[in-house]
Amino acid sequence: MTNSKLIEQFRSFYFRNYPDDMETQISYFSVFGGLGWDIDTSKPIEELIKTIILDNFELLNERIERLTLNEPNNKRLLQALAVGDRRIFSAFNKAGLNNGNGGAALNYLQEVGLIQMEYSREKNPRDENPSAKLKRRDSRHRISHKVLFSHPFVRFWFYFIAPQIRNVQNGNFKKVLENFQEKHNSYTSLVFEELSEVLLNYNLRDSQIASSGSYWDADIEIDILTITVDEKIYVAECKWKNHKLNKKELRKLYEKCEKLHITPTQIIFFSKRGFSKELMQMRGKELALYSSEDFQALVKSSSKEKLIENFIN
Repeated sequence: MTNSKLIEQFRSFYFRNYPDDMETQISYFSVFGGLGWDIDTSKPIEELIKTIILDNFELLNERIERLTLNEPNNKRLLQALAVGDRRIFSAFNKAGLNNGNGGAALNYLQEVGLIQMEYSREKNPRDENPSAKLKRRDSRHRISHKVLFSHPFVRFWFYFIAPQIRNVQNGNFKKVLENFQEKHNSYTSLVFEELSEVLLNYNLRDSQIASSGSYWDADIEIDILTITVDEKIYVAECKWKNHKLNKKELRKLYEKCEKLHITPTQIIFFSKRGFSKELMQMRGKELALYSSEDFQALVKSSSKEKLIENFIN
């Protein structure tokens, strides 16, 4: 499911700040996206986190508390969703919530627009064969939907700031900045994945898309699985890492497709730092490769500069 708010914020961030390249745009957007403030992307991102976020902690925290009603369940759930696998049931467990109070928090956070649902496309084994006796593991498995944050900045806050809130309140920013340096790439991966789906669907705009989004079940996770009405299947993986992707990733993705019993029309890779020569030589009708600079299409496709209303307004 494409996050429509995300692409609006992505374009707004670009036209507000004009970063030098798309890698910088994606990296800085994953932190400050939706905040709505001018960002000097020529400065190191850790410096900006300190001067823009940590030094303005009281102002931003007051805004967070208003949006969450300063309700502990709401904030615990947001933190569990930010740092976990985004699955609702595991987030409830991590946050110490049950289906009752967790469901109430989830509904409220949806109503105020902080999160949105990403629905599972996993098939229930019972639906395919109601009379079959299921294996013990399958009978206990619960299909769980996931959650997407509507603003990258809110996810950043509950990923890095909320777990260290006492230190930040005391003016001790060291742990926040150390955690960010260590986890920056893995943190950015989700926003990169969401933007990659937007770019894929933009490139498929002449096709009628039946379903799109990530796919997960008890055994397999695929970053993007897009299916068109005429039953073409596009399978994509997104890697926000500081090295080029190689042919090994292609083999892994084909193995996932075999387990899922699908034959992809096209395999697509999105990579922060590009691809090995071997993989580049294989590029063609059945294999598409996109690096950071290809995301320029998402801002070029906007007919005019548009600064939208953001989280902090």
